[in-house]
Amino acid sequence: MPNTKRAIEERHGFPGALRTPGGVGGHVGAPHVVEVIGAEKAFAAGPVLQGVTFDISKGETLVVMGGSGSGKTVLLRHIAGLLQPDAGQVRVFGQNIEHLTEEELLPIRRRMGYVFQGAALFDSLTTYENVAYPLREHRHLSEDEIHERVARFLGVVALGDEVMPKLPSELSGGMRKRVGIARALSAEPEILLFDEPTAGLDPTNSKMVGDLIRELHGGVCDTAIVVTHDLELTKTVADRVAILIEGRFAALGPLAEVLESREPTVQAFLAGEAR
Repeated sequence: MPNTKRAIEERHGFPGALRTPGGVGGHVGAPHVVEVIGAEKAFAAGPVLQGVTFDISKGETLVVMGGSGSGKTVLLRHIAGLLQPDAGQVRVFGQNIEHLTEEELLPIRRRMGYVFQGAALFDSLTTYENVAYPLREHRHLSEDEIHERVARFLGVVALGDEVMPKLPSELSGGMRKRVGIARALSAEPEILLFDEPTAGLDPTNSKMVGDLIRELHGGVCDTAIVVTHDLELTKTVADRVAILIEGRFAALGPLAEVLESREPTVQAFLAGEAR
């Protein structure tokens, strides 16, 4: 629907208040994994997204920065099909998902891994059962195959077999985050969605999680969207950065160019985050 797409882009000042060099697209020649075109969303308290447009290509990590309540998580939930936009389009793996049923969304979600802000582990399940959960739900594997995958992906996040019988309450905050990442990886997704992956962590664990996301980028899953207010995490993992302010992108472009932006709104945001 090229005419519709063009109209939405023109209406909302494609892609946002500031167009940094490098444009909207990701890696040149790489297929788009996610495209969001003119997405709008409002709740009772008022508008949250006001014409957000961007795409992400296979093989890149896009970081969406913004303060608390800026709409970062709302945007991520649109991509996962957990929310539908009031207007605009959300396209994942080339398919528009904004009007799909839960049943129709299932095969698309199987190709994603979602890392929740608080890890969202099942309190009553062991680490092993938490990581195995998506495999039991969405894959037809033997118990030996499940055990092999659980052990492999716990190893990817630098956790050993000794954590398998532990409940989430017996793990540190950093370990729970890593178990959440291992669970998201266990189904071998094509894209990972991270919701505030360093929230609530001390600097040491924050650095560990950031380093892990960067390492995943070059190996297990090479495409990711990370929403965060953490500037240090952004510097560690981002290929491109989008800054979400008052429901719109104030900046969108390669990491270095956004960090060097002279746009006053962007400078003020980055200075606040740095402090």
